[in-house]
Amino acid sequence: MPVASTPPAPAAAAETAKLPLGGLLALFAAAFTAVMTELLPAGLLPQMSQALGVPQGAVGFLVTGYAVASFLAAIPVTAALRGLRRRPVLAGLLTGFALLNAVTALSSSYPLTFGARVLAGVMGGTLWAMLVGYAARMVAPERRGRAIAIVSAGITVALCLGIPAGTALATAAGWRAAFAVLAAGALVLVAWVCWKVPDFPGEPAAERLPLRRVTTLPGIRTVLAVTLVVLLAHQAVYTYLAPLADGVARTSVVLLVFGVATVAGVWVTGVLVDRRPRATLLAALVLVAAAMLALGLAGRSAAVLLVAAALWGAAFGGAPTLLQSALIGASGPANADVATSLQTTVYNAGIAAGSLTGGVVLETAGAGALPWTALPLAAAALVVAATRRHAFPTASPAG
Repeated sequence: MPVASTPPAPAAAAETAKLPLGGLLALFAAAFTAVMTELLPAGLLPQMSQALGVPQGAVGFLVTGYAVASFLAAIPVTAALRGLRRRPVLAGLLTGFALLNAVTALSSSYPLTFGARVLAGVMGGTLWAMLVGYAARMVAPERRGRAIAIVSAGITVALCLGIPAGTALATAAGWRAAFAVLAAGALVLVAWVCWKVPDFPGEPAAERLPLRRVTTLPGIRTVLAVTLVVLLAHQAVYTYLAPLADGVARTSVVLLVFGVATVAGVWVTGVLVDRRPRATLLAALVLVAAAMLALGLAGRSAAVLLVAAALWGAAFGGAPTLLQSALIGASGPANADVATSLQTTVYNAGIAAGSLTGGVVLETAGAGALPWTALPLAAAALVVAATRRHAFPTASPAG
């Protein structure tokens, strides 16, 4: 017979509200490892080119091969693994990173290195599809956004600190040492995951929503569309920041301002996302649009360029967490892995399309036209987010 529920005791309520930081930081480290594995070769082109006996452009293709494999694998591999317990899958992916980074560190053959990178890309695409859903299942609904923010911060830390540190290590001890450290770190992370990250069952076959059904859940396609447009707008300008800043400010300074602001944006978003997810997302999109407008009108002023970069960086730092939280709210934790695999694919498509669009605009109309290309895209994302409340609700899922 039904039993009337009673309010939890204060101590129990406080325990429920606590975040499982040990497990979430393990997922943060997994995100950090994935970004490092993907992008580190970009900072080591001369050293790897000489050691592997190929042009630097061929070393650049190691990043391309990883990204393409990640793009192609995210949806089908995630769908194939839905029935397996979550922690063994996560530990297996990280073990794969360890082995493949070790192969990269030891290999003197370009085909072998390229093959290892492609397999690492498969691991990476599957990992990205898991991480957000995993974090969402580890916490109560009212803490879901903050948990996702902690995990997503691994991306920012890798870009701002990890890649420069890896490049410095490669300069001091050789590029192989950098990949060896990555491999060893991934093995340590496997032990950390087995210690601190809870296990969850896979989805029974009878309870799994087919992929096509997940895409028709209310709000899913809207969140994916906004994700695509936001990435398209961002990447069209960010990829070509150097020519945009040429003659105005040093590119390194602009990137530093952008990176510091991104860290601040991640922190602010982590504080607000569970209480005011809709308002925070709309504010972020307004900042992106305002930054593009400022760059278009007065981007040849160093002060305007740096302020716009700060606003843009703060907004974009929080955007992935906000969009991922909205997606999990629409899909529910049970379908989070499949929904996130769709978002991973859309994310990579937006990066590729944005870089291509920006390159065409740069060659045909010049760097000054780049912000005017991104502005209508950012405005469109803002309008959709503002008018589709079912996809971007005012309250958190708990509310």
